[in-house]
Amino acid sequence: MKYPVNRLFAWGGAAAIAVAVALLWRHELGPQQASRVTLEPAGAAGPTIGGSFTLVDQNGKTVTAGDFRGRFMLVYFGYTYCPDVCPTTLTTMADAIDILDGDGDSVVPVFITVDPERDTPEHLKMYVNYFHPRLVGLTGTTQSVAAAAKAYRIYYAKAPEDGASGDDYLMDHLAFVFLMGPDGAFRAHFENGIGPEAMAKRIREYL
Repeated sequence: MKYPVNRLFAWGGAAAIAVAVALLWRHELGPQQASRVTLEPAGAAGPTIGGSFTLVDQNGKTVTAGDFRGRFMLVYFGYTYCPDVCPTTLTTMADAIDILDGDGDSVVPVFITVDPERDTPEHLKMYVNYFHPRLVGLTGTTQSVAAAAKAYRIYYAKAPEDGASGDDYLMDHLAFVFLMGPDGAFRAHFENGIGPEAMAKRIREYL
């Protein structure tokens, strides 16, 4: 099943942003260290990926990490005004869920905004519906989003353009997709550019 995404590029209203790379954990590591970071599955030595969060979904309901226990989560941090990487990644996630067919029923696709100032629940609701009927959009206060991003070791920052107004800005952010297990533990990650078939195949290995 395909979902229309060509109209989404109008949301950004800005020139194409470069893919966010080598930004992982910049708020905790220097650039040289961050470029050497690798993500390992649960049980491996290294920093923990994932954890508790309290956010608000596109319907205005408070959601915690515990609400997803018993199901896999496919988690992506981005923002609705992203002109290219975010809609492309969300389309890949949606297509991977559909490729999994019935097996995909146990996987919840989750989109967490890194731009809570503009991405209200109402705005998220319009946005996520373009991609997949089961896509959960999450936002919250600046503090609660920052806490969720920290739990997932996500770097993000405003990238205002010269001469732009206060509300006209892009966001630099890490473009990984995380697969979390039914126990809430990290299973795998997918880098920007992976195709839906490859993503679905990898997810199926953990189901």
